[in-house]
Amino acid sequence: MTRLTWICHGSTAANREARFPLDEPLNEKAVIATQAIAPRFRHADNVFASPTLRTRQTADALGLQPAFSDALADCDFGRWAGRSIAEIQQVEPENLAAWMARPEEAPHGGEAIDAVCTRVNAWLSQRLQAGGHIVAITHAAVIRAAIISTLNAPVASFWIADIEPLAIVHMTSNGSRWSLRVEGTTA
Repeated sequence: MTRLTWICHGSTAANREARFPLDEPLNEKAVIATQAIAPRFRHADNVFASPTLRTRQTADALGLQPAFSDALADCDFGRWAGRSIAEIQQVEPENLAAWMARPEEAPHGGEAIDAVCTRVNAWLSQRLQAGGHIVAITHAAVIRAAIISTLNAPVASFWIADIEPLAIVHMTSNGSRWSLRVEGTTA
């Protein structure tokens, strides 16, 4: 049995300002919030993270030392990186609509959503029979891709899952497929 815990990086200025991210740091409140959940993840067998600054800082605040994987990197937003979604909507509404409606397109010159899904699915497949508890510290786009892969949902459903900073998603593998696992409380 393999347990996989996805952790979305803590909040950054891009989250607060509704813009496509650059490689930016966590805000102070995010570091404190991340440290508060750290005890839950001290006993992971393997830890992986995207190589970005915000995921490295999330791992540090959790007290974890990850192996970095480009497969867990955020979507490459091309020329939209650092720009607000409102600005893109105003100056490139057709391109933004195309990118959100057609996962194979990348009008921003970066990465198409289906390419993100393909690389995340490959990373998941490589860990299907790993065993133990894996923690992956990454980005909302990567976690969305993992969810739709696990559900065998169409890539067009990518935008349906809303992943907030420090969101935690659990999966388990029986060696042949991944399943979502909903965390409960014990009474």
